[in-house]
Amino acid sequence: MKLYTAKTLEECLAAASEELETPVEDIIYTVVEEKKGIFSKKVTISVEEISDVIEFTENYIKDVCHALGLDASLKTFYRDNIIKVLIETNRNAVLIGNNGVSLQSLNELTKLAVSTKFKRKFKILLDIGNYKEKKYRSVIFVAKKAAKEVLSTHVDVKLNPMTPDERKKVHNVLSSWKHIKTESVGDGKERAIVIKYTEAVSDTPETTEEN
Repeated sequence: MKLYTAKTLEECLAAASEELETPVEDIIYTVVEEKKGIFSKKVTISVEEISDVIEFTENYIKDVCHALGLDASLKTFYRDNIIKVLIETNRNAVLIGNNGVSLQSLNELTKLAVSTKFKRKFKILLDIGNYKEKKYRSVIFVAKKAAKEVLSTHVDVKLNPMTPDERKKVHNVLSSWKHIKTESVGDGKERAIVIKYTEAVSDTPETTEEN
């Protein structure tokens, strides 16, 4: 954590951006102090680096695993603004849960804890024993098979509910298919993708998904 003081918030952020070689919009900061006098103004901010966010993320996951009586080792990668944590425990199945429910819950709790701590949202993806990658391959296989059926019959097909990251994978894969559009419907854990036939052929992917 570093402190920056200047007359305005904008000047603080500009100084942090120059020193850290980070775009202003990517700076993680908190206003520590703001003084306004008749003849002078002063603002102090604390700036966190992505390494601070990663350290907090890892510690949070380790604390959860410890509370569950699990021994965990972590490998963390930061690419394309995504914090990806690979987890290995002495009982992976417990942390994954039925159909990945426990893993998804841990993912959401971790994101909530991090966003609460740093006052902004981060893209965080947890994986255990390569479970997510295997699940991605599975849902993509099913989606492609369903899309071929829709092209043949022109009848909509609704897939089983998926997590947000799984739906995104399916949307991306099918976005290049001609005469196919995808739409997410439903709420919460029941949110699922519907694959539809469309006469339109566009260079713009036809998908409807939450942000």
